[in-house]
Amino acid sequence: MEQISRIGMDTSKQYFQLHGVNGSEEPILRKKLRRSQMVTFFEKLPATVVAIEACSGSHHWSRLLQSFGHEVRLLSPQHVKPYVKRGKNDASDAEALCEAMSRPTMRCVPTKTEEQQAALMLVTVRDRLVRRRTQLSNAIRGHAGEFGLTVGRGLCHISKLFEQIAADEAIPALARDMFALLEDEYVHLQSELEAVEAKLLAWHRSNECSRRLAQNPGVGPIGASMLLMKTPAPSLFRSGRDFAAWIGLTPRDHSTGGKLRLGRITRAGDEVLRSTLVQGATSLLFQVRLGKSKHATPWMQDMLERKPPKLVAIALANKIARIAWKLMLTGETYQNKAAPPAMATAATEISLPRCA
Repeated sequence: MEQISRIGMDTSKQYFQLHGVNGSEEPILRKKLRRSQMVTFFEKLPATVVAIEACSGSHHWSRLLQSFGHEVRLLSPQHVKPYVKRGKNDASDAEALCEAMSRPTMRCVPTKTEEQQAALMLVTVRDRLVRRRTQLSNAIRGHAGEFGLTVGRGLCHISKLFEQIAADEAIPALARDMFALLEDEYVHLQSELEAVEAKLLAWHRSNECSRRLAQNPGVGPIGASMLLMKTPAPSLFRSGRDFAAWIGLTPRDHSTGGKLRLGRITRAGDEVLRSTLVQGATSLLFQVRLGKSKHATPWMQDMLERKPPKLVAIALANKIARIAWKLMLTGETYQNKAAPPAMATAATEISLPRCA
């Protein structure tokens, strides 16, 4: 077989489509393989460059192909899409991957290790449990409202709602049985969430960089852990602004003809990481507006006087992201210029809602 310079591989559950070219950019490989045939094919193939779309299972295949001596480049789907021709199918996707990889300025996604993916599971599993708990608590409040029972906002009031249900003898027996099922499910879900958060907190405490990130006001153990788990090598970003743009916290650019036109934030990148940073910034600004924060700065005060709180929260999240990038890149410790040295290590926690 003629020497293959690079291969684009479109992955799926059962079938994999390959598209390879030689040094003259001529297609010399168009092959569809079953999952069981993939390992044998790449074991015998001379070392080459392989492009895979960054998706579910791509990091596993990247690690496996690298063990065979191949160079693997993971490409973001949004960067590959412009190279897909008409009539989208597996063959055209593989060809687009091969073409996109040839661009000298193409950005690649670093391959994650098994340990990094295991740590990421803590974040994703916690996020799923939080969503389930929110859905369940809303369902409980909705059903209780049908019988005229209401409590204050916050998850800490759900237990009071169950007490009201148990004390109200006017509720039919069938409804009581259903509320009992919902209560058991809620208690079990809460215990699972606490167990996952305990593992996440233990991971945070065992990591020196995560502890340093948590010193940044607006970032707690969860936010610091997510920043460290989801961020590739900080050295891949040229500046803090590039890192904030990767998260999606910079304005969308619509400039043309020398006229600068900036819109809303791009919302690119990881949605969970971005929302966590915005929540942390919102919590910090809430304390600043109440006059209870030790981390208030003249910049925050000035922005709150001129801009809506939500817009200020986005701007603050952008600033938090830039500071986090600097801390991860240099290994420095955060120094809070708005507070005395004794207060500089205090961090704003992002945790479960608490009652006042």
